[in-house]
Amino acid sequence: MPLRHPYTARLALAVAVSFACAQANAESAAVTDLDQIVVTATRTPQSLANTLASITVIDRERIDRLQPASLPELLRGTPGLTFANTGGVGKITTVSLRGAGGQQILVMVDGVRIGSASAGLTAFQDIPVDQIERIEIVRGPFSSLYGSEALGGVIQIFTRRPEGAFTPHASVALGSFDTHRASAGVAGKQGNGWYSINAAHERTDGIDACRGFGFPRFVGCFADEPDKDGYENNSLSLQGGYRFNEAWDAEARVFRAEGHNDYDGFANHADVVQQVNGARLRYAPSKDLSFTLNVGRSVDESDDTADGVFSSRFDTHRDLGSLQADIATGNAGLLSLGLDWQRDRVDSSTPFDASQRINRAVFGQWQGDFGKQSWQASVRRDDDSQFGGETTGSLRYGFAFTEDLKLIASYGTAYRAPTFNDLYYPGFANPNLRPETSRSAELGLRGAHAQGNWSLSAYQTRAEDLITFDALTFLPVNLDRARIRGAEASADFGIGAWTLAGTATWMDPRNDSRGPNRDKFLPRRARQSGRIDVDRAFGAFRVGGSVYAEGQRYDDIANRTRLPGYSLVDLRIGYALSEDWTIQLNADNVFDREYETAAYYNQPGRSYTLSLRFQPKR
Repeated sequence: MPLRHPYTARLALAVAVSFACAQANAESAAVTDLDQIVVTATRTPQSLANTLASITVIDRERIDRLQPASLPELLRGTPGLTFANTGGVGKITTVSLRGAGGQQILVMVDGVRIGSASAGLTAFQDIPVDQIERIEIVRGPFSSLYGSEALGGVIQIFTRRPEGAFTPHASVALGSFDTHRASAGVAGKQGNGWYSINAAHERTDGIDACRGFGFPRFVGCFADEPDKDGYENNSLSLQGGYRFNEAWDAEARVFRAEGHNDYDGFANHADVVQQVNGARLRYAPSKDLSFTLNVGRSVDESDDTADGVFSSRFDTHRDLGSLQADIATGNAGLLSLGLDWQRDRVDSSTPFDASQRINRAVFGQWQGDFGKQSWQASVRRDDDSQFGGETTGSLRYGFAFTEDLKLIASYGTAYRAPTFNDLYYPGFANPNLRPETSRSAELGLRGAHAQGNWSLSAYQTRAEDLITFDALTFLPVNLDRARIRGAEASADFGIGAWTLAGTATWMDPRNDSRGPNRDKFLPRRARQSGRIDVDRAFGAFRVGGSVYAEGQRYDDIANRTRLPGYSLVDLRIGYALSEDWTIQLNADNVFDREYETAAYYNQPGRSYTLSLRFQPKR
């Protein structure tokens, strides 16, 4: 049976106990390198230890160890993050971060903003894990650096790059539901240049995505189609860069994924494309001054058919450019000033009332430290051709009690611009909509020790002018408000040959609007979630397991459709055939739990995957 609420509390207790035991007994080095460089929290390179934001970094080592079936599965268990999936691998997946919905989270690939300008969502399901080098997830408001959508945070995905002179890799995998995966790539550095080429393929028969009903009930996918809904994805990424001299360097990249997806509903097949093009030119005349020019384009395309008959087409393009100057001012810290430009365009079989809009922005950031204190202050002004201007700002402060213990506090504002569907969809749009806005505060404590690291944080967000559908006018309007409170805990420790990691999230996401739904829970947000990962090496063998649990959630704003909580157990065992070759068997959902993250949409039961990986030691 699916896991109910009390068991989630027990999971949280287990996480806390595992943290305490690990701290008391750990004798080895930390499993997370706090000296690694991150860029998403400040738009500048910064060590993870000095970052003043709540941040999670998922690196390639973790990806190789877990061997997840998809990007949503890789993200599962990140503090504050839950997702709703509509029927397994390849199906539409929406992510919630600190209670903010999928339209209120900014997602980037290699510095380029992605997502559908018409629907406002990101196709997480179409980004193959085999193309990813690392992911940086920062939680909290970041509109003062990035503009629209960054209410709940920013998720930035970095595709694979070279670590040495020549680094090839390859993998093949076979699994349940007639799943086949394969990937290969080469990357390297030679002289002042570097390159990376990676390709990946995936195909699965899938599961029956939806147990919905058509006439007269019309629930779920509004169709009763008991069949397997398959998925196929082919992707390619190309990157390269060159340092011309001490002052000038440049790089360019292209990522493209093409998917073929079967599902249930009025339309039941989609051909999708995700493409990201980007280029960067950097000029640093001195160690204290640099200028960076970035240009890019992201493409989100979807052609839908119903039993082979054309249904609809939605193609959106985002053209982006930015110019940023970073000025080191000695003891006064680092000053960053920048300009951003963005044009969104829609080309659709549905004739939108307007097909493009332009956003221009200026921003500034000041970050530095003085003794035990550190700070990050930023402000931004966006000017949108549709709704006018929006100003956002944030202030982050850190105080180091010791080298190993730091207090973090922050306050920030953020906003989300209405989508093209909200503004221009024929007959169901409102061009007078205002942006959604939010105010957030956070207090956290972070510890870093030789044996591991941990963090605790608590936050509150108040959002206003949320866009909702008016049942009387059949139009979107600015009516809703929300109040979200939460707390998060995470830790990573090494104990001899053991690696332990755990997270726990408590959240209270409430509707704060006037009316019958006031004080109801926001839909599709689990109030409790947690994860424990345990791995151990035995010579050439490596064994591990993960436990993930979520509390109950509601599927609707009136809280009439309740989805029970659940827990999943995954197991894995790997064997190093040599220094470069590894074979691994994964067993996911080993107790064959039945659960749903969106009402009427099925999730995979027990499944197995056998993979063979070639990866020379770095």
